[in-house]
Amino acid sequence: MSLLHHSAAALLDLLKGKQITSVEIVEAHLAQIDRHDGEVHAFLRVDRQRALDQAAAIDLRRQRGEPVGALAGLPVAVKDLLCDQNELCTCGSRMLETFRPPYDATVVARLKAADAVLIGRTNMDEFAMGGSGENSAFGPTRNPWDRNRIPGGSSSGAAACVAAAMAPLSIGSDTGGSIRQPSGLCGVTGLKPTYGRVSRYGLVAFASSLDQLGPLAGSAEDAAILLEVIAGHDPRDATSIDAPVPRYSELVRQPLTGLRLGVVREHFGAGLDPEVAAAVETAIDVYRSLGATICDVTLPHGRYGIATYYIIAPSEASSNLARYDGAHYGYRTDEASMMAELTAEQKQVQAAGDEKALGQLDSPLVRMYRRSRAEGFGPEVKRRIMLGTYTLSAGYYDAYYLKALKVRRLIAQDYETAFGQCDMIIGPVAPTPAFKLGEKSDDPLAMYLVDLYTVGANLAGIPGISIPCGRSKEGLPIGLQLQGPALAEDRLLRAAHMFQQAAVWHKARALT
Repeated sequence: MSLLHHSAAALLDLLKGKQITSVEIVEAHLAQIDRHDGEVHAFLRVDRQRALDQAAAIDLRRQRGEPVGALAGLPVAVKDLLCDQNELCTCGSRMLETFRPPYDATVVARLKAADAVLIGRTNMDEFAMGGSGENSAFGPTRNPWDRNRIPGGSSSGAAACVAAAMAPLSIGSDTGGSIRQPSGLCGVTGLKPTYGRVSRYGLVAFASSLDQLGPLAGSAEDAAILLEVIAGHDPRDATSIDAPVPRYSELVRQPLTGLRLGVVREHFGAGLDPEVAAAVETAIDVYRSLGATICDVTLPHGRYGIATYYIIAPSEASSNLARYDGAHYGYRTDEASMMAELTAEQKQVQAAGDEKALGQLDSPLVRMYRRSRAEGFGPEVKRRIMLGTYTLSAGYYDAYYLKALKVRRLIAQDYETAFGQCDMIIGPVAPTPAFKLGEKSDDPLAMYLVDLYTVGANLAGIPGISIPCGRSKEGLPIGLQLQGPALAEDRLLRAAHMFQQAAVWHKARALT
């Protein structure tokens, strides 16, 4: 069997038994990247020599009998918004095209401490703003199952690289579904942990009260292995939860008894593709056959989720992205052309004799800020900054932002009530299978509705997992979502593993 067809857990077992080397594993995945990433574009950068050097060093330590980390020798891809000391971190944006952070993000530091081989940086929607993978300044990622379709976003490359067997594990971020949605559309397993379960230190922020980092993998068992490494309290992150990390890698194999799954029937109404509905209903029947009890629950304020999210997230983005002004780091406009433009405007106004207009012209500093941001940010980022700036402006803060915060609390209370009736909520990840590239580019609202079933978990701060549960008639993956109470990642992983022992959807890889 090709090394590309082995799970991360199986590869670790082979490494521990010295049946294969890390160099062999890394070479196999690098070859897969060479074969297919020119078309998929899951990666923004692959440092071949760095990865091979890391693998060789780990192999040598293992041969000498020296202690090695939990991921020793296993390739892991990282979404390009986590700081890795002195390595480029672009966030898929021209604004940070040359940015090299001076420190490691906590997640990156923990991967290094676990002896993971950092094989490359994955493509993403610019600053994690997007649900299709089409908003990267460096070109879109394509779905490995159909290269004319989107992979989902914003962790587009993180999902596509696992789906295409270019890496056994990857790290993504989830602000409104950005791990779960691309995982569902690409046919892999993706977990958004509880807010604060994984440190955000060194994550380039989009919306600080919503962002969360998590694993993407071929199975729940593989996701559990990665989560165990990256989870845990971090004193450098004020929002980090100070709670012990369960042994996810061991607990995942323990089946759940007396499992109660809640179905939100509102999620099966208008807008849900019939093929997706049928696949999810079949998955629910699988759980029923495994002994789970199925009941109906309601999330009455869920219909306000998209509106609430698209007030809070852009507002936080407007604040977080204000730092990118061309003055300190990142993209800066060409000052020679800027000054020539300003001088030409001054001469034009002077010739017209309009002293008032002359006084209203930008100063060179303000012009530099404006041009740097206009040229450095893409259209979707600009759209969200403008939305957020508007909702935070005087006269609108109370009407929009403050009201959205109140509705957010009601959404969280709905989940609390539902979890009093069930252990987890089960339902779809996305309303449809992957749509064609460009299909929704001119309709932002239609694009935002792709997150209909995922934003609630971010607003409530609870964990959710996406697992493959079927295929459309065109052969496109369909995802199943499980959501649980805060810090219930172990139960979500166990429930997902139960399903994956009874189904085979998670075993398929594209392009192998």
